[in-house]
Amino acid sequence: MTAEVAPLSGSRCQAPRCMSRAGRADAKAGSSSGAMARAWQHPFLNVFRHFRVEEWKRSAKQGDVAVVTDKTLKGAVYRIRGSVSAANYIQLPKNSTQSLGLTGRYLYVLFRPLPNKHFVIHLDVSTEDNQVIRVSFSNLFKEFKSTATRLQFPFVLEARTPQRDLVGLVPHGARWTFLQLDLQDILLVYLNRRYGHLKSVRLCASLLVRNLYTSDLCFEPAFSGAPWAKLPVTPMPREMAFPVPKGESWHDRYVHVRFPSDSLKVPSKPMEKSGSPPEAVLLGPGPHPLPCPVASSKPVRFSVSPVVQTPSPTASSQAPLAPRPFPEVSLSQERSEASNVDGPRFHSLEPWARVKASDVHTAAAGTHVLTHESTEVPVALEDAGSCKRFLPDPILRLKGVIGFGGHSTRQALWTPDGTAVVYPCHAVIVVLLVDTGEQRFFLGHTDKVCALALDGSGSLLASAQARTPSVIRLWDFQTGRCLCVFQSPVHVVCSLSFSDSGALLCGVGKDRHGRTMVVAWGTGQVGLGGEVVVLAKAHTDFDVQAFRVTFFDETRMASCGQGSVRLWRLRGGALRSCPVDLGEHHVLQFTDLAFKQARDGCPEPSAAMLFVCSRSGHILEIDCQCMVVRHARRLLPTQTLGGPHPQKQTFSTGPGIAISSLSLSPAMCAVGSADGYLRLWPLDFSSVLLEAEHEGPVSSVCVSPDGLRVLSATSSGHLGFLDTPSRVYHMLARSHTAPVLALATEQRRGQLATVSQDRTVRIWDLATLQQLYNFTSSEEAPCTVTFHPTRPIFFCGFSSGAVRSFSLEAAEVLVEHTCHQGAITGLTATPDGRLLFSSCSRGSLAQYNCADPQWHVLRVAADMVSPDAPASPSTLAVSRDGRLLAFVGPSRHTVTVMGSASLDELLRVDIGTLDLASGRLDSAMAVCFGPAALGHLLVSTSSNRVMVLDAASGRIIRELPGVHPEPCSSLMLSEDARFLLMAAGRAVKVWDYTTQANPGPQVYIGHSEPVQAVTFSPDQQQVLSAGDAIFLWDILATTESDQSFPGPSPACEAGLGTGQLEDAASRASELPRQQVPKPSQASPPRLGICARPPEGGDGTSDTKNSGAPRTTCPASHKAFTPARASRGPHSAKGTSLPPASSEWLRLKAVVGYSGNGRANMVWRPDTGFFAYTCGRLVVVEDLHSGAQQHWPGHPAEISTLALSHSAQVLASASGRSSTTDHCQIRVWDVSGGLCQHLISHHSTTVLALAFSPDDRLLVTLGDHDGCTLALWGTATYDLVSSTRLPEPVHGVAFNPWDAGELTCVGQGTVTFWLLQQRGADISLQVHREQIPETVGAGELTSLCYGAPPLLYCGTSSGQVCVWDTRAGRCFLSWEADDGGIGLLLCSSSRLVSGSSTGRLRLWAVGPVSELRCKGLGARSSSVFMERELVLDGAVVSASFDGSVDMGVVGTRAGTLWFISWAEGTSTRLISGHRSKVNEVVFGPGESHCATCGEDGSVRVWALASMELVIQFQVLNQSCLCLTWSPRCCGRPEQQRLAAGYGDGSLRIFSVSRTAMELKMHPHPVALTTVTFSTDGQTVLSGDKDGLVAVSHSRTGITFRVVSDHQGAAISTICVTRKECEDLGVEGTDLWLAASGDQRVSVWASDWLRNRCELVDWLSFPMPATTETQGHLPPSLAAFCPWDGALLMYVGPGVDKEVIIYDLSQKQVVEKIPLPFFAMSLSLSPGTRLLALGFAECMLRLVDCATGTAQDFAGHNNAVHLCRFTPSARLLFTAACNEILVWEVSGR
Repeated sequence: MTAEVAPLSGSRCQAPRCMSRAGRADAKAGSSSGAMARAWQHPFLNVFRHFRVEEWKRSAKQGDVAVVTDKTLKGAVYRIRGSVSAANYIQLPKNSTQSLGLTGRYLYVLFRPLPNKHFVIHLDVSTEDNQVIRVSFSNLFKEFKSTATRLQFPFVLEARTPQRDLVGLVPHGARWTFLQLDLQDILLVYLNRRYGHLKSVRLCASLLVRNLYTSDLCFEPAFSGAPWAKLPVTPMPREMAFPVPKGESWHDRYVHVRFPSDSLKVPSKPMEKSGSPPEAVLLGPGPHPLPCPVASSKPVRFSVSPVVQTPSPTASSQAPLAPRPFPEVSLSQERSEASNVDGPRFHSLEPWARVKASDVHTAAAGTHVLTHESTEVPVALEDAGSCKRFLPDPILRLKGVIGFGGHSTRQALWTPDGTAVVYPCHAVIVVLLVDTGEQRFFLGHTDKVCALALDGSGSLLASAQARTPSVIRLWDFQTGRCLCVFQSPVHVVCSLSFSDSGALLCGVGKDRHGRTMVVAWGTGQVGLGGEVVVLAKAHTDFDVQAFRVTFFDETRMASCGQGSVRLWRLRGGALRSCPVDLGEHHVLQFTDLAFKQARDGCPEPSAAMLFVCSRSGHILEIDCQCMVVRHARRLLPTQTLGGPHPQKQTFSTGPGIAISSLSLSPAMCAVGSADGYLRLWPLDFSSVLLEAEHEGPVSSVCVSPDGLRVLSATSSGHLGFLDTPSRVYHMLARSHTAPVLALATEQRRGQLATVSQDRTVRIWDLATLQQLYNFTSSEEAPCTVTFHPTRPIFFCGFSSGAVRSFSLEAAEVLVEHTCHQGAITGLTATPDGRLLFSSCSRGSLAQYNCADPQWHVLRVAADMVSPDAPASPSTLAVSRDGRLLAFVGPSRHTVTVMGSASLDELLRVDIGTLDLASGRLDSAMAVCFGPAALGHLLVSTSSNRVMVLDAASGRIIRELPGVHPEPCSSLMLSEDARFLLMAAGRAVKVWDYTTQANPGPQVYIGHSEPVQAVTFSPDQQQVLSAGDAIFLWDILATTESDQSFPGPSPACEAGLGTGQLEDAASRASELPRQQVPKPSQASPPRLGICARPPEGGDGTSDTKNSGAPRTTCPASHKAFTPARASRGPHSAKGTSLPPASSEWLRLKAVVGYSGNGRANMVWRPDTGFFAYTCGRLVVVEDLHSGAQQHWPGHPAEISTLALSHSAQVLASASGRSSTTDHCQIRVWDVSGGLCQHLISHHSTTVLALAFSPDDRLLVTLGDHDGCTLALWGTATYDLVSSTRLPEPVHGVAFNPWDAGELTCVGQGTVTFWLLQQRGADISLQVHREQIPETVGAGELTSLCYGAPPLLYCGTSSGQVCVWDTRAGRCFLSWEADDGGIGLLLCSSSRLVSGSSTGRLRLWAVGPVSELRCKGLGARSSSVFMERELVLDGAVVSASFDGSVDMGVVGTRAGTLWFISWAEGTSTRLISGHRSKVNEVVFGPGESHCATCGEDGSVRVWALASMELVIQFQVLNQSCLCLTWSPRCCGRPEQQRLAAGYGDGSLRIFSVSRTAMELKMHPHPVALTTVTFSTDGQTVLSGDKDGLVAVSHSRTGITFRVVSDHQGAAISTICVTRKECEDLGVEGTDLWLAASGDQRVSVWASDWLRNRCELVDWLSFPMPATTETQGHLPPSLAAFCPWDGALLMYVGPGVDKEVIIYDLSQKQVVEKIPLPFFAMSLSLSPGTRLLALGFAECMLRLVDCATGTAQDFAGHNNAVHLCRFTPSARLLFTAACNEILVWEVSGR
C-alpha cells in the first residue's frame, strides 16, 4: 500500500470502527443521528483505510487481485484483472447483508483502466426510503439503460487516434482517472429519488485502483494543499492528490471525470408531480438520459455517457477519425436554465476564474461566456419539467462568419508562423487560414471584442470585450480552450500587448473616472493551471493611443498619444514612465508605434529604435536608450504637375498624410493612412517601394513574420493582405459597417443577399463567403430583399417606398415601382416565381406579376398590413406551395391569410389576448408557414410565445410558451418540419418541432447585437443568422430526404373543404400526439381524404394488369412491390458458370434489406435465428458476430418469409420471373442451410406464408392479381387444396389455439376457414363476415390472434377492430393511427401495431377479453397506448419475443430496427441505401469505403464489418458520382470525398472532420462522373452535356473546361500517373474521358502548370437499335493497371466485346468476346482480372492472362456497378440499391 500522507489541518476526524452499525444507523437516522453519521465522515473519508481493505476482514476479493507498485503514482495500488469481470473483483463490504453507511454526496474513485480490456464498477446506493439502486459504470455497455432499481452508464474511452473501432476497449496509454460521482444528482436526474447513503461498492476487472473517498465537498483535483487555500475552490487533500512533476500540468498527466457535469444544474429535491418545478431546474423528466461530462482535460462535449479521452502514442488530435489540422472550437451553445423567481443562474466550469458576473458554460471547446444579469443577456428560461433535449446535441456548428471589426477595425494580427490571421468580428474572434480560407473561432465573449494580443510563440491569445466593466479572456491558441476569465480594473480596454514569452500582459484603457490606466498582469502560470496575477497598476494624465511591450526586454514598454511618447518600466511591483523629449513635435497627435528589428533577429537593447507615427504625416525615429528623437520625417501627398493640389484625394485635411498605423520588418516599414493607401517604404523613407489603394481609410497594418506579406484593415470593414513578391493584393474579408436588417438565399447559384443599415445591398457566395456584388444607395436605405426563385434577379425594397429589381448578370437596376408611400416592410415571392408581394409601413399591400419581364403591378390594397407592427423580416410570408399569403394586419393584434393569386381573405386570426405580465394586448411579431402538407402557420407574439395555427381553420394546434425574454423577430421551419429556427435577442434557438411536449431548445450565442433574421440554406444543410454579422452554421443532424410530408393527391384536392383540409393536415403531420390517443368504439369513417402514396414510391399506379381488380390506395403499402425488373439471367452462348469448388469469387457480405417486401424478416430470440431478404437472396446473420450466410436460388426478388414454429424450417417465396410461369416457393432446412423442397402454384407474386401451429400445414396467399389461397402438407409439400378468392385478400393467419381454423382479411370482409380432414383429404368450410358499418374501416390490411377467442384486425384508415371468433362478430374498435395498419402482433395482454406512417405503438389490451361480453355496447376507454416509436418508414415486417418486450422491425426504407419497449429505444441493425447506388470508392488505407446513391446520401462504411460510420445527406438532390482523394494528397488525415449531384453542384467532404469543406457549381446540369488528379489538388468532373470541368479542390475555382465531348454525356473519367514516356507529350497525369457517343479522348496534363494536351481520340461504331433493344449501354473505358500503355473499352458497338487499345502503338491489340453488352467495368489492380456487370443480372470475371472467364449470379437487377478494392482482395457489385461484397480467391 502507498504511504499515508498527513491530511490537511482539520481534514478528518477519527471515525467509528463498527461498519455494520454505521450503515444501519444511517439508514434509519433521524435528524440528530443523521447529523452524527455525517459528522465523523466530514470533510472526507478514506474508504480503503477506514475499512482496512488490506486485511480482507470487512472486504472481499475474488479472482486475480494483487497489490502492485505503480510508476506513475510511485506507490502501491490494487490490480484487478481477468477475462471475466464478474469473477475478479474487490467488494466492500464483505457481506451483502451489511452496509457501508457512507453518507458523502460525492464518491471519488481513483483508478486506471487496463489497456485493451473492459472494466465494471457497481455501486449499491440506498435512497431515503431505503430503496436500493444498483448504479453501474462500464465500457462494456453500449448505451444507457434505466429501470426502477438499476442504472447502467456506458463509460466511453476515446483514443486520440484515427481508428474509431478502438472506442469501447480501453486504448493504449490510458491515464489515471479521477472519477467524481455526484450520487445525489445521479438519483435526482435519472430516477427522481432522494439520496440516502452508499451501501456497497464492487470494483470488477480490469483496472488498477488506488483508493476510494467520500465527501460532501466538491474537490478540484488540479489544486492541492495550502498554497491554494485562498482561491475560491476546494483544493484536493494531499492524500487524495496525484503527484505532478514540477513544471507540468495536472491535466496533461491525468483525467478528471465529473458525473453528472457541472454544466447541469439539478434541483435540491425531487420534482413534485402536481406542483411547479423547483427553482433553477435544468433537467428533464427522470427516465430520459441527459448530457454528461467529459474529462476536464479536453474540450467539453455533451454525450449520453461519461467520455474519457486517452492519448495515443501516434496521434495527439481529438478528431474521431484522424488528427485535425485545424482544431474545432467553434461551437457555442448556451444551455437553457430554468428559474421561476430569481432569474438566470449560471455555473462556471472553473470556479477559480469567477468574477462578479456569472460565467455561462457553453458547448464550445471548454469556453466560457461572461455575462451580466440583465435582460440583454441571451438566456433561455424554460419550464424545468419539460426541458427535454433532442439529438444530436449540439445540433449546430459554426462554420463561417462574414464580417470584420465591430468595435474597432484596428485589431488584426498575424500568427507567428504567418499562415493565419486573427481578427475580431464583433463578439467572435476569427482565425483565418489565408491559403485555404478555412476559419476557426473563439467563442465566449458576449460583447464586442475591443482588443487582441498574441504572444511570440503563438500559444496564448488575450482578448478584451468592450462592455463596462471590461472582461479579459486568455485562450490556448492551439486548442481554442479558454484558460481563464478575469475582470480588468480598467473599465474600457483599448489596447493589449503581450511580452514575447507570454509571461506578461499589459493593458491600457480608462478607469471609471475617465483617467488613463495601465495594468500589468503576470500570465506565466496560466497554461499550467495557475491564475492571472496583477503585477502593477499605474494612472497617467497623458493620452495613450498605442502601447507595446518591447521584444528585447519584457520589463520595458512604450506608449504614444496626444503630444506624448513615453517609455515605461516594470520594477519592484510598480510601473513607472518617463517622457521622450519631442522638442517641436510635442504638439503632434501620435497614433501608433513599432520597434525596429535587426536583420539577424537578435538586436542589441542599446540599438533598439522606436518608430512613432502621427496624424499629420510625421514619423519619428526615437533612440530608446537615450530617449531622444534621431530622425523626424513627414510624408506628403504627391503634387500634380500643374498646380499645388494633391494628385490623390485624401480623406482628411492638412498638408500631410494622416497616418493611422505602421508596422516594421527588418527591411521596410508599412504605413497605413487615412487617404486609403497602404505604402511600403525602406527604413530611410527615400522612396515608396509599393502602394495599394483601398476603398476607405486604412486603420491598421501588420507585416507578417517573414516580411513578405502585409496585412491591412480599413475602417469600411475590409481586411486583406499585400503579397510583396507577386505584388498582388488578396482580399480576406469584407463586412457591413452597420447591423444587417434582412437576408435572402438563392438556390441555384448558392448566393446570399443582405441589406444593412449602412445603406448597402451585398451579394455573397455561400461556398466561399466572399462578396460578389455591392449595391450602394446614398439617398435611401434598403429595408428588405428577396431573390427570384428561378431567374438571376433579386428584389429590394427601400425606405422611400420604392421596390426595384436588380440583375445579377448585368449588375444593374431592371425595373422600379413606386406604388408604396411608406418604407417597405415585407417582400416575398411565390416558390414558382410567378407572383411577388410587398408591404409598407403605411399599411398597403402590393401584388406583382413576375412572369412579365416588366413585372407589372396587379393589385395595390390599402390598409391591409399593420402600419404599427414592429420592423421584422418575417411580417409577410408565402406558403411553400405558393397558394397562401399571410401577414400581420390589418392591426398588430390580428394575422390575415389570403389566397396568393386572388388576394381573397380566407382567414383572420385574432391573437390579441391580454398579456398579464405587461397588462397589454398581445400582438403579432412574425409569421412563417410550415411545409404545405402540414398546413401549419407559425406566429410569434409580443408576449414571447410562438403559436402554431392551422392555416385552413385558424385553430391553435400547439403553443410554445416563454420562448425568450424578448419577442422573436424572425422564425423559420425547415422543409422537413424537424427543426424550428428563431431569432431570440442575441441568440439563435433551435427547437425540435417534431416533439409536442414543450421541448427545450438548443441556444447558440455569438452575436453581440440582436439577431435580425434567421433562415435555412437552400439545401437545408446549414443555418444563417444575421445581426451584427452573418453567421453560417452547419446542421449536424442526419436529415433523411424522404421525411417530407406528402399531401393529398391532385385527384381529390378540389373536393376538400375546410374541415377536411384540417383533418388532412393533422393526419399528414406525423407528429406525436400531445395526449395518448384513447380508443373509441366504432369511430366514424373519414371520407374524402386521399391517402398518401407508398413510402419510397412516386405515387404512380401500376397498369401492368389493368383488367384485374385493383385495391384501393390505403392498402397499397401492404402489397409486395418488386424493384424495377430487369432482364433475368439468360443461358446465352458463352456463359460459364463455375463449379463451387473452383469459383474465383465467394459471396462474403450483403449490404441492404429489401424494404419493398412484406413479412420478409424472421427472428427467434430463443434460438437466435435471424434471417431477412435482400433481392433474390435469403441472408442469415449472426447478430452477435455479424457473420452472414447466403441462401441463393430464387429467380426473382423474394417477397415474403415464414419460419416454422419449431424453427427448423424456413419458407421463402418470390415473384414470377421472365423464365418461369409460376412463382417459386423454397423450403429450407435451417440447420444445414439447404433447400429441401421447391414448390410452385401461384401465377402471381406470393403475398403471405404461414405455418399451422402444429407445423403440419403451410398456407400460401397470392397477391391481388391472382387472388389464390393454397394449402400444402409439410410432410411431402404436396398441394392439398387451392381456392380462388372472390376479392383481394391482404393477410392470412392460422389460429394459434386451433390448427383447424384459418382467417383471411381483405376488402370489407373477414373470412373464417374451418379445415376438416377426412383421411388424406382436407375440405374447407367458409364463413364470411362483413365489417360493421359503425366501424367504417373500408379495408382490412392486417390481422393477428390474441387471447382466445379474440382476433385483432388492422384497417387502412388506422383503426384496430376486435372480433369474437366464436360468435363471428366485431365488438370493439379504436383509432390506433393516422395511417393504414400494416402489421399487428399480440401477446395475451399487449398488442403491437405498425402503420404506413412509420409509427410503432404498444397497446395494453388486457381488459379487452372482459369487454367481449358487452357486444357492440363495449367501450374502449380501458385500452390505452403504453409506448410509441417513430421509425423511418412504413412498417412491413416484425418479429417479437413471446412477451412482446423486444423484437426486430423492418421498414419500407430498407432498415431493420431492434426494438426494446422496456427502454423505449430503437437501434438500427441493418441499413442500406433507399434507392439506386451510383458509386463505390475506397479509402487509401482500405479501412473504409464510401457509397453514394440517388437518395442524396454519401455513406462511409468500415470495410471490415460493413458498418455505417459516417453519412452526409443532401436534401432533394441525387448524388450521382463520388471519388476519394488519393493517398499522395497531403497528409493521411486529410482524406476527402468529392461528390457530384443532379443540380450540377460538387461538394468536397472531409472524412476526418465529418464536415463539408467546400461546395462549388462547375456545371449547369447534372454531373455524371468525378475524380481527383493523382496529387489530389485538382478535381475533374463531367456532366450529361458532355463538358469536363477542371477545378481546384481547395478553392473551388474552375480554371479549365474541356468541351470536346459536348452533346453526349460523359460516362467515365479515369486518371492515372503518366508512366509511358513515348507518347510524345509532356505531363504528370494521363487521363481519359468516355462519352455516350462511343468516343474516348486521352489527355496528358500538368495542372500545376495549367497544361493539358490531347494524346489520342478514339471513336467506335454505333450498334443497331435491335442489338440494344432500344436503349444503349454506357460507354466505359479504363487504363490498364498492369500495363500503363493499354486502355480497355466496353460499350455499344457492332459486337459485344471488350476492346484493348495500345496507346503507344495507336491500335487495337486484342478483343475479348462477351455474351451481353456490359453495364459496368472494373480492373483489378493486383491481378489481371477484369470484372463486368450485365443487365441480365449476371457478373463475369475474366482472367486476362489466360483468357478464361467465370460467371456469377446473385443480383436481382442489372449489375450497373462493380469495383475492385485497391488490394484486389474484394469486389463490390451493385444492382439498384443492393450491394454484394465478394471475396476474390487467391490465384
